[in-house]
Amino acid sequence: MIASSKNLAALAALQADGHRLNVCVGLGVDSTAMILALHDAGIVPDLLTFADTGGEKPETLKYRHTLNGWLLKHGWPLINLCRKVTLESTSYNTLTGNCLANETLPSLAFGMKSCSIKWKQGPQDQLLKGAKSGPAKRPPHALWIESQETGKKIIKLIGYDSSPADIRRSSKVKMEDAEFMYNYPLQTLGWKRADCVARIEAEGLPVPIKSACWFCPASQKWELWWLAGSHQNLFMKALRIEHVAMLGKHSRWEEQTCDYGDDWLELVSTPSKQWPSVKTTVGLGRSFSWNRWATENGIIEWTDGEAQFVGDT
Repeated sequence: MIASSKNLAALAALQADGHRLNVCVGLGVDSTAMILALHDAGIVPDLLTFADTGGEKPETLKYRHTLNGWLLKHGWPLINLCRKVTLESTSYNTLTGNCLANETLPSLAFGMKSCSIKWKQGPQDQLLKGAKSGPAKRPPHALWIESQETGKKIIKLIGYDSSPADIRRSSKVKMEDAEFMYNYPLQTLGWKRADCVARIEAEGLPVPIKSACWFCPASQKWELWWLAGSHQNLFMKALRIEHVAMLGKHSRWEEQTCDYGDDWLELVSTPSKQWPSVKTTVGLGRSFSWNRWATENGIIEWTDGEAQFVGDT
């Protein structure tokens, strides 16, 4: 499936009218297909940005170089890598470090989105808008200055496809706010996941894996199998993040011990014990513990309260 210039004519007209285009790259299937669709329609964006939380999969980070090769070949701007900058006194500069230092899980585990706003949206916005003070102090981007002078808002292009889940996600986002306009080219085209994969394959590019942190609470169980098999060290670190959070200073479990019976560590390390019916987050899986899952499936064993990968025993 190839996107024609007619399909995205409205977006092209906005660019011709002086609105600059910022492609928010996730380095997954959807954002890669969106780039190809823009190319098909003869639309060249002004800026491409990708935010690295410090918890990206190695394959995702590698794919940036693959995609940059394609962009260079076609005369497009390369992908700007954006990272959150923390104070020198802060003991971490990644989402992973944040979770371990503060003994907590990513906010998505509690049904919130602050980790995405803080570690992905914020750094990309800051590249454009700059920062007047703080550790990330920097002047505004030339595109932002131009936008403020002309009154033509920068349009952020988001790679949501036409699947029901992404339709729901985009419906919760305004098409315009005080600072930016938002556009979803794949939804304009009506492309679903299969269409995106087909377009990437037709271009001769490798199809990227799902773009998400390796300890994302939205991970499905098959993704846990993949992580344990492909990146043992990252899988074990994810279990450690969960372990520290569930027994740490912000744990909601310890306050409920009288209701849940056994403590969290006893339950996750002893599969024979029945898991209680609880109303609070029980681990990275939100309703299930990654540690318990790994124990039940023989991936880890416990010695003196510490998990060990079975392949290391």
